Amino acid sequence: MRKQLQELLEQRVLQCVSMPRNQLHECAGIELKKQSFANRSAEIVKAKADGRIKQRFEDNENASVLYDVHFQYLIKQRGLFYMEEEVEKRRAEFYKGILVNDEKLNENEPTEKIEEALPVFSHEVDGQERKGFRYDRLKAVQYAERWWNDYNPAYKKFEVDCTNYISQCLHVGGAPMRGYPNRSNGWWMQNNNWSFSWSVANALRWHIPGSKFGLRGREVSSAEKLKLGDVICYDFQGDGRFDHTTIVTGHDADGMPLVNAHTYNSRMRYWAYEDSTAYTPNIKYKFLMITDDRDE
Repeated sequence: MRKQLQELLEQRVLQCVSMPRNQLHECAGIELKKQSFANRSAEIVKAKADGRIKQRFEDNENASVLYDVHFQYLIKQRGLFYMEEEVEKRRAEFYKGILVNDEKLNENEPTEKIEEALPVFSHEVDGQERKGFRYDRLKAVQYAERWWNDYNPAYKKFEVDCTNYISQCLHVGGAPMRGYPNRSNGWWMQNNNWSFSWSVANALRWHIPGSKFGLRGREVSSAEKLKLGDVICYDFQGDGRFDHTTIVTGHDADGMPLVNAHTYNSRMRYWAYEDSTAYTPNIKYKFLMITDDRDE
């Protein structure tokens, strides 16, 4: 099994920088990513992939393997070179020891049921919790880079971890927690408990522009206006409920954001997520610029 998966990875790495020799082994996801790069006058000039088996299930002559693949892509966009990385979650099916199917697991993230009970806007509290806030964008980005494919043991880890990861980045950047112990109030993680806005994408999407002090921000009209350390929220289905959150960690040659994210871990990924299995034509974005005491 390992040998067959290794050969498959080698074919996919080759496909990143050339046309697939065998259409049977063509990966549609890689072709979609290459097309996304081509639309930006960019290309993959070098690629590397490392696989790691997570789980294995066997039933008589059938076997199923869940594994992760860490892809690294060296991107050239005119005069700019940068490294994009992502971790794919995949499933391989075997029959009598022969690989018969291999697929990427869908990036659509499950939504916490508790989210349905969330208030639309975050509540404010009295002046006792008003703490000064100067956002250190560099520290937030450094943290995002350090932990993009790992989990800081100082914080709780979630199965759907995207917003928890972004909240950690914002907190390390200087955003003060407030609102404890009311889960519907403020933005906080404390004593093995947390606010909805800390861990749920749709709640953070409303908290940042609705907050008047502490962690706060304003919506801007387009992605190119975002700075390092700003936040993008994604409504993949376009139904008004936001499913995913990323943080800006770089910009490409056109000045467009590159982002880091958790759950389906990635770094320096193009902000639009057009190569994602969760992408739909109905996708909507919210571009949130973090503001602090210096902006008042």
